[in-house]
Amino acid sequence: MSFWNKLPKPFFVMAPMADVTDVAFRALVAKRGKPDVFWTEFVSADGLYHTREIAKMPDEANPLMRDLQFTEDQHPIVAQIFSSKPEMIGYATKLMAELGFDGVDINMGCPDRTIEKQAAGAALIKNPELAQEIIRAAQSASTLPVSVKTRVGYSRESLDEWLAALLEAGPAAITLHLRTRKELSLVKADWELMKKAVAIRNRVNPEVLLIGNGDVQDLDDARAKIAASGCEGAMLGRAMFGNPWVFEEISGHRRSSSEVGHPMSTHGLNEKLAALVELAHGFEKITPPKHFAILKKHIKAFVTGFSGAAELRARLMQAENASEIEKMVLDTTTPHD
Repeated sequence: MSFWNKLPKPFFVMAPMADVTDVAFRALVAKRGKPDVFWTEFVSADGLYHTREIAKMPDEANPLMRDLQFTEDQHPIVAQIFSSKPEMIGYATKLMAELGFDGVDINMGCPDRTIEKQAAGAALIKNPELAQEIIRAAQSASTLPVSVKTRVGYSRESLDEWLAALLEAGPAAITLHLRTRKELSLVKADWELMKKAVAIRNRVNPEVLLIGNGDVQDLDDARAKIAASGCEGAMLGRAMFGNPWVFEEISGHRRSSSEVGHPMSTHGLNEKLAALVELAHGFEKITPPKHFAILKKHIKAFVTGFSGAAELRARLMQAENASEIEKMVLDTTTPHD
């Protein structure tokens, strides 16, 4: 029995997001309230093989291995990988087992052109037979449970064909981003389609867990979407930006704000700025180092919605290290809490 079968229902998970869900951001979230499942950024299985086996790059210098770092308080954690080659997926899955991950997730939904040119990511929606082969390659490579993250279709919704094919391969869980590849994130996620997905799942393979993804605002919204659609879990992505407390409610108890009788705690400006400083210092410790400019998307998310935000944000955008961010924050008077 894998960790997936031991999760409470409903459950709430962290979305894998490139240049967001690194070990430093996961640490920030874990300290404030852990999701039911952590995810890494997605990593190229082909790249792992090439850098480790062909180029013989030491793991401590390998940026792909850096993206697979995690700490003991980040469990259960799933490593997300991508490739169109079953043998590469098999190689990466074995590696994830050796590294101590709790599961492996295969990305079959990324719309990035460079990923699709490799016939991976969302391109696999057009090749269900290869997708099944890839899932089975991962399943046979280790004892880790295998999950898939994908979309409801490529140019149009095709759950009857696409989801059914995935279910036949028997992954432990499938996360459905409730948009097509063509829609990207330009339209509202269609949670009505999850009802159709649940019906297909119940018919084809009732053992597979379904996780909904797209436009989930917070845990109460996640609960409502799960209850209305019949899936088992929800994945939160953009809701984490500037809000590492998004999962705090499920640490220790699982009551919603309506059950508690008042809104869950809100976090003031000083607390948000302190979290940004903590993230910056954690980010700086990642090795091999990542470009500090990656933090800018977090600065935008944390430093917003208060008088003087634009000015402080503009200054912070010029920072080149965590100490500079900390000094700017300390120099800012914040009588808002």
